[in-house]
Amino acid sequence: MKSYISYFILKYKIGLQYRASAMAGIATQIFFGLVYISIYLAFYESDISNLPMELPKLVSYLWLNQAFLAIVNTWYKNSELVELIKTGNLAYELARPQDVFMMWVAKIYGEKLSSASLRFIPVILFGIIMPYPYHLDLKISLIRLLVFIISFILASVIVTLCILLFHIIVIYTLDDKGVANMFVLISDILSGGVIPLPFFPKYIINIINLFPFRYIADFPLRLYVGDIPIIDGLYGIIIQLIWIIILYISGKLLMRHALSNVVIQGG
Repeated sequence: MKSYISYFILKYKIGLQYRASAMAGIATQIFFGLVYISIYLAFYESDISNLPMELPKLVSYLWLNQAFLAIVNTWYKNSELVELIKTGNLAYELARPQDVFMMWVAKIYGEKLSSASLRFIPVILFGIIMPYPYHLDLKISLIRLLVFIISFILASVIVTLCILLFHIIVIYTLDDKGVANMFVLISDILSGGVIPLPFFPKYIINIINLFPFRYIADFPLRLYVGDIPIIDGLYGIIIQLIWIIILYISGKLLMRHALSNVVIQGG
C-alpha cells in the first residue's frame, strides 16, 4: 500500500508544478461558467414555469461544476499511460512488483486531485464576488456540508475507476480514439457535466439512474446546493459505495483479462 501512496504523492506533486496550465484552466473555466449561466438565464427569463431547478441553485451548481471540473470530468486521458500502451513500454509496468490496476488508480487520482487543487479556489472566489444572478451562494448547513464532503470524495473515486476503464479499453483497441472516446463522451453527458440531469426528460433520467455516472457530478453538486434532500443524500452515498465495489471488481477482472492477452507493440 505504501508504494501506491507514493505513486499518488509523486503524481500530485508533479501536477502542482504546472502553474501556467492551471492559470489557463482557471480562465477557461470562468469563461465557460459565465457562458453556461448566460444561456440558462435566457431560458429562465423566457419561461419560469415547469423549470426543474431554482435559478440560484442552478447558478451555484454551474459554478461548482466548473470549479471542480478537473475532478468530475470523465474525458481525462493520462497521456503517459496511453503512450505506454501504444508504444509497448507497458512491459515495464508489468515487470514491476506492484499491482498494475492499483498503480494506475494512484497515478490518475493524484493527477486529477493536483489539477483541481490549483483551480477550484480562484473559480469559487470569482463566483462569490459576482453580482446576482451570477452569484455563487455557498451557504450550507454543517450536516449537509459533511454529507457533501463524503459524497464528493466517493464521487472522485468513482470517476477515477471509470477513467481507468477507458485506459483498459485502450489496451484492447490500441487506440485512444473511437470506442474509447465514445465511452468518455457518453459518461460525461450522463454525469451531468454538460447539462444538469433534472433538465433531461424523466424517462431518460430513469435510464441514467441505472449507471454510476450520475454519482460523479450531478449527485454531489446538487446535494450541496440543496436540490437533493439530506436523507436522499445518505441513501445516495450507499449507492456510491456499491458502485465503487462494482467498478473496482469489474475493473480488476477486465484488467486481468486484458493483461493476460496483451500484445506488446514494438517488442
